Amino acid sequence: MKRPPVYPFTAIVGQSTMKRALILNAVDMRIGGVLVRGERGTGKSTAARSLAFLLPEMDVIADSPYADDPHKPSTWSTEMRERYDSTPPPITQRRIPFVDLPVSATEDRVVGTLDIEKALKQGERHFQPGVLAAANRGILYVDEVNLLDDHVVDLLLDSAAMGVNVVEREGISFSHPARFILVGTMNPEEGDLRPQLLDRFALSVEVRGIQTPQERMEILERHIAYEQDPDAFRAAWASEENKLAEQILQARNLVDQVIYTRRDLFTIASMTSNLKIDGHRADLVILKTARANAAYHGRTRLVNRDILDAIELAIPHRLKHGPFQDATMNLTKVEKDMEQIASEWGEGDAVEDDGDNQDQSPVKKKVNP
Repeated sequence: MKRPPVYPFTAIVGQSTMKRALILNAVDMRIGGVLVRGERGTGKSTAARSLAFLLPEMDVIADSPYADDPHKPSTWSTEMRERYDSTPPPITQRRIPFVDLPVSATEDRVVGTLDIEKALKQGERHFQPGVLAAANRGILYVDEVNLLDDHVVDLLLDSAAMGVNVVEREGISFSHPARFILVGTMNPEEGDLRPQLLDRFALSVEVRGIQTPQERMEILERHIAYEQDPDAFRAAWASEENKLAEQILQARNLVDQVIYTRRDLFTIASMTSNLKIDGHRADLVILKTARANAAYHGRTRLVNRDILDAIELAIPHRLKHGPFQDATMNLTKVEKDMEQIASEWGEGDAVEDDGDNQDQSPVKKKVNP
């Protein structure tokens, strides 16, 4: 089925920070999603929808409603493990899914449901997939995420972090992969998320309307051209779209090869300590984002710029707010602090992540300086 034309990602004027946050999550879904906060009409939903068109088709098990990856049996759903325990599964290709979650979504609609009656009477495990199954290996978009029930937001963030959805009822258990790019958008004027939920979003971006007359005119001209002939407009931007899509694909293949030194880890830990960031989630997010940033630029080793770019996306929404606390971040000062920290630390052993399980300990190996 042919998808309707979508506004090209590369045709979006300005909003470079928002686009960078989305691209880095596309490079590595393990980062954990992005929250985009800003006023209406700033391209938040347009950017999220157009991102899906940049991503390549994926191999899936042909009869799987969960888009199981045929090349990674350890991640398969309970249903596919049972069905293809001793025979190779049929493989086909699908487009990256884009799933729009309504604000009224319930827990059952999100995680799916087990048919207990059928299990007890017929001895069959029957699972009705939910939103998490539909979004696996794709993009899960939640507009006005601040208006969603807190419990549902928790479920989404848990799945985004763990990469799996487990449903248990009456001693019956079913699991399926649930690895996706979580994109939440909201207008702060309509209320904010609780600090505990804000911290669970890996990255956060503030977007504002563009004020320069030249850029606003450019936005007008592009949207008029798109509305008059969407196919022709997309064709005009096809070269730029293909170039970015290829860069993302290459970065995806490269990200697990990006190595980092103990000095990089010390720099990240020192910066989060200096900024008085609670907990340790931010440290891991910065490292993952920095590695994705390096891969996106075709490098297999971190530089300070990767860490700085990651801090810009991972820290602002984690800064403490209060009557006597400055909840803003000066990037120039952060960069100077990073240079000072790095200069005080000699080169150490390089560290390489195994790329499969974000919870496993990294493996060290010697790298020539």
